[in-house]
Amino acid sequence: MNDRPSLRKGWTTGACAAAGAKAAFEALLTGRFPDPVTIRLPRGERPSFALAERAMDAGTATAGIVKDAGDDPDVTHGVLVRTAVRAAPPGGGIAFAAGSGVGTVTRPGLPLAPGEPAINPGPRAMIADALRDVAEAHDARADVEVTISIPGGEALAEKTWNPRLGIVGGLSVLGTTGIVVPYSCSAWIHSIHRGIDVARANGFDHVVAATGKTSEQAARDRFGLPLEAMIDMGDFAGGMLKYLRRHPVPRVTIAGGFAKMVKLGQGNLDLHSARSQVDFKRLADTLAEAGGNRTQVAAARTANTAAEVLEIAGPLPLAQAIADAARRTAQQNVRGAATAVETMVVDRRGRVLARSRDG
Repeated sequence: MNDRPSLRKGWTTGACAAAGAKAAFEALLTGRFPDPVTIRLPRGERPSFALAERAMDAGTATAGIVKDAGDDPDVTHGVLVRTAVRAAPPGGGIAFAAGSGVGTVTRPGLPLAPGEPAINPGPRAMIADALRDVAEAHDARADVEVTISIPGGEALAEKTWNPRLGIVGGLSVLGTTGIVVPYSCSAWIHSIHRGIDVARANGFDHVVAATGKTSEQAARDRFGLPLEAMIDMGDFAGGMLKYLRRHPVPRVTIAGGFAKMVKLGQGNLDLHSARSQVDFKRLADTLAEAGGNRTQVAAARTANTAAEVLEIAGPLPLAQAIADAARRTAQQNVRGAATAVETMVVDRRGRVLARSRDG
């Protein structure tokens, strides 16, 4: 029996912004703010949010929502996410702008182009869905500009990786699912161990340990394995590999994004951005070994993200070198166990860039 209290989930900054945008657009069209306001999340959940502030001024409606990150130690827990909506020219669609406390992208290698407000694709899609729901309900068009502000966000951003990523002026608006899952290292590693136990109990001779959903799906598509053979490893490569050393399965595929696999290849076993970073000098050296010229290698040394280095590499076999390096680290950490390890590098769209070679 597990007597530990369950951790409370919360809402992402993107979900708060989507709810604020919906309330503000409703007010822009009708003069009334819905409170609470209910939105539809990508996986079908329909949470409601209370408004902390509301305002109408010169054709702009603004709604503010205080972020509740649940029991997650999120630096943005308790911030006010303020979303302003104003009409744009007909046919213009939905445009996004960064207000005070929301950053702007200045360097390549992120899902957004330089110059764009740091409002990630997931939140943009949630906001657009919420605005279209309002437009459809009132037989209107969702031709608006959405400006998101987070008071105090610029100071809070100094506690995040935004400065290293070239995001200046504030925080990023994040969230793919809209839900913040509380981050518990011990609970996650415990779940990894139980996943391996289940795989062994079911007699699986091949399991996949993935850093995220995209890489997991790519591996499932490649190997046709059942869900029970999937291990949600997340950032805890060390916790997974050390357990496999004592509880081996015949074959393990570690699947992950390029940056995560770079860190594994460089010897890191905790792949979380707060506890391990890409060594760009070493990555540039790897690019040189893969055939990179002086210009490419120099650019890699001063790159902002691992994804940027991958772009610099172009058709050179950098992803293959990273897959092989990650395999060496993993194999060293299951030494003595009857487990064969391979690695798979997957891009953001779920394409397999490389699989490790034996040896």
